[in-house]
Amino acid sequence: MTVEFAPVVQPDESAHAAALRRHATLVKPVASLGRLEDLGAWIAACQGQSPPRPFTRPRVVVFAADHGVAALGVSAYPQEVTARRVTALLTGGGVTNALTQVAGAGLRVIDVGVDADTPVAGFKVRRGSGRIHIEDALTDEEVEAALQAGIQVADAEVDGGADLLVAGDLGVGASTPSATLVAALTGTEPVAVVGRGSGIDDAAWMRKAAAIRDALRRARPVLGDPLALLRTVGGADLAAITGFLAQAAVRRTPVLLDGLTVGAAALVAEELAPGARSWWVAAHRSPEPAYELVLKHLALQPILDLGIRLGEGAGAATALPLLTMATRLLTDVATRDW
Repeated sequence: MTVEFAPVVQPDESAHAAALRRHATLVKPVASLGRLEDLGAWIAACQGQSPPRPFTRPRVVVFAADHGVAALGVSAYPQEVTARRVTALLTGGGVTNALTQVAGAGLRVIDVGVDADTPVAGFKVRRGSGRIHIEDALTDEEVEAALQAGIQVADAEVDGGADLLVAGDLGVGASTPSATLVAALTGTEPVAVVGRGSGIDDAAWMRKAAAIRDALRRARPVLGDPLALLRTVGGADLAAITGFLAQAAVRRTPVLLDGLTVGAAALVAEELAPGARSWWVAAHRSPEPAYELVLKHLALQPILDLGIRLGEGAGAATALPLLTMATRLLTDVATRDW
């Protein structure tokens, strides 16, 4: 099984430097806007120009899938909730609908592995993944199909004019394979990556810790092979997001990362497309302990810290207006004459 990505071209350092120089000429004390100045310079580097263009078509893409390990009771909610949340997003009643309307972003939902029939199943790989504590999540063919789904969606969004992408996930039990992948790729012991996910109690936390321990034991023989890791302990959503993130970087399109599942996929994407992380910024700090490992491994600093643990691209949609502001500071603020 081989999926190869074109080399990733790095963002334009000269545009980055030019944006910082421009900030030093605006009607404000030098460096007085802190992280907003850094974000504006990053956007300028991604666009290859200073000042950068205001975003015209930001897009949030949510990849939905179920996970067989949820049957162990590692989530606070039953697996059927995944399909219900998909329906809520498709009918405009979901959390991310409200947030994207405020942020001025489009929203797309894609079913790559929900264990139910949905109207957005054009890229569906299978109904739910395998139980990763005792069996592979996917087959080799399913990993490749999910990766290709993410690649095709990224291409379609960029070809359609998207100038900023957000990757989101939706699926009961997703934090268990996500934490397993993070532990595998960062060399971390299982207990250090187990979080509360959807708000689980102590008994569910213990079940989750045992599942991650057993899944990580199965993952160790394939640690050097990112695609085999996705097959062994990943899922259709994780594989699709991996392809989406890597291809966005290949297409020189900035991405706002959401929470743990997207972060776990980002670790794999960086393995498959080295340098891709330069095209990403972390939207927020997830309460999940595994996400701290993602941030450290990818050398990313989150924009917000609001305790958001929903997924669905919610944290990233919340941070999106700050990127818009960072851009408008460079385009709209007058230069000083003093």
